[in-house]
Amino acid sequence: MNLAQSNTIQSVSFSEEKLLITVNEIDYSFNLKDISLKLLNATKEERNHFEISPANYGIHWPLIDEDLSIKGLINKSISK
Repeated sequence: MNLAQSNTIQSVSFSEEKLLITVNEIDYSFNLKDISLKLLNATKEERNHFEISPANYGIHWPLIDEDLSIKGLINKSISK
């Protein structure tokens, strides 16, 4: 995937202690303990209340003041 291209976030969800996202029709799974202790310790309501940035560059959880960039998540996925 060319990280310089724009991203389209199709879905954001959670499964137990994982963040599941679909970006540019590719599914990614991240262990919350590896990417965000705030999300790991958040309630279901806090996790499910998120905003995708207008340009699709990141996800913001206003109830816990957490932000994750899509580029950073994809880079973390590629480096594993």
